[in-house]
Amino acid sequence: QVQLVESGGGLVQPGGSLRLSCETSGFPLDYYTIGWFRQAPGKEREGVSCISNSDGSTYYADSVKGRFAISRDNAKNTVYLQMDSLSPEDTAIYYCARASRALFASTWYSGDEYDYWGQGTQITVSS
Repeated sequence: QVQLVESGGGLVQPGGSLRLSCETSGFPLDYYTIGWFRQAPGKEREGVSCISNSDGSTYYADSVKGRFAISRDNAKNTVYLQMDSLSPEDTAIYYCARASRALFASTWYSGDEYDYWGQGTQITVSS
């Protein structure tokens, strides 16, 4: 049974940091690209970042470049999202998802490219 479980969310002050974890099971993580998405109230779901299984290529939304860093530990079946310099605009529910095929710069941010999703973890950035 394929599962992705996010953790690490919470309340943080502006300028603070959080690290999200996406623990996977039911499939070999080293065979799959994993993405992080977020959805804020009243807004569409947005691709945040993605990490390839093949060569470790990473992709980021312009809104998080230089502040967020995605990484993976296949031995621990876990993908991480380090988030620094957080702002209220980063407040959202964050989801990790498994890609159904190889992704590229032009496709990684489309939710249609992912077949399994976690339940999400809430990030609130507020003073």
